[in-house]
Formats: sequence, C-alpha cells, structure tokens
Amino acid sequence: MTEENFQKRIGNWMVVLGWILAMGLLSMYFSKYLDKQNNPNQNLAFNQTGIDKEVELQRNRYGHYVANGTINNQPVVFMLDTGATSISIPEKIAQRLNLKAGLKMIVDTANGEIDVYATTLDRVGLGPIVLSNINANINPYFEGDEILLGMSFLKHLHFSQEGDKLLIRQY
Repeated sequence: MTEENFQKRIGNWMVVLGWILAMGLLSMYFSKYLDKQNNPNQNLAFNQTGIDKEVELQRNRYGHYVANGTINNQPVVFMLDTGATSISIPEKIAQRLNLKAGLKMIVDTANGEIDVYATTLDRVGLGPIVLSNINANINPYFEGDEILLGMSFLKHLHFSQEGDKLLIRQY
C-alpha cells in the first residue's frame, strides 16, 4: 500500500468518524428536547412559605401534566390523572420500587374492567409536597413509564388550572 492510499484511507475513516460523532451529538440533543416536550416539569417550580407548599406544573405538548416526583424516596415520573381513583403503578415500575402486591381488586378503566393489586405507599412526593400512607394499585396491564397520580394523592390537595398551568397547593 502506498503512502498516498494510506492517507486517503485514514481521511475516509476520519470523515466516517466525524459523521458518527455528529449523529451521536444530534441524537443526544433531540432526545433531551423530546424529553422536555413530554415532561416540561423535570425541574419543578415551587414555593414554600411556612407550612403552605405550592407546585406549578406546565402542561406538555399532548395536553397532560407530567412531572418528576418520588415514591418511597425513589425517583419516578407522574402523569396527573383526576379520573383515576388512586395512584396506578405499572408492574415493572412497582418491581423496581420493591412494592408488595396486596389484595387483587377489579377496577374500571376507560378500556373496561381489569385486575390490579392493592398496595400502600409509605411516601409520595411532588416537589415539596410529601404525603404518607397513600393507597395505590399495581397494574400488570399498564406498559407505560409513567405512574398515574390519581385522587388517592390529589384529594389531599387544592389545585386550580389557568391556561396551560396547574397550581397545586398543600395548606
């Protein structure tokens, strides 16, 4: 192989590596951009004065309120659902959180009746708002990566919506 051919080959590999690097950087950028579109509340806006706690959520591009939170001090992603009686946790997330499945129950969903398993959460947190001993269910049919934050949590709070913002208060 001549010196000239060797240099051409190295040059071609440099171009290929440059394209791979550029595509990788673009993928990382757009992945973060899309994550922000789905969950604009990754860094919650909140206020706390005395015992009053307040969280402001921004609606995502699909019209839902999605936010980072915690269950038993473990990070999770919630989708607020005022139509859900209790917190509904996909089975794969419940396993990661080491939640114990209790009594089998039948619940009505938008897609009909399903079997779920009762559980009690020691702590549920949304920003500075933290509640203890909250009823929830483990849903073996729910494939999502988000936990439905239902009324078993939300009924303890005051909330109001204005435009694309939801204000949640704990007094």
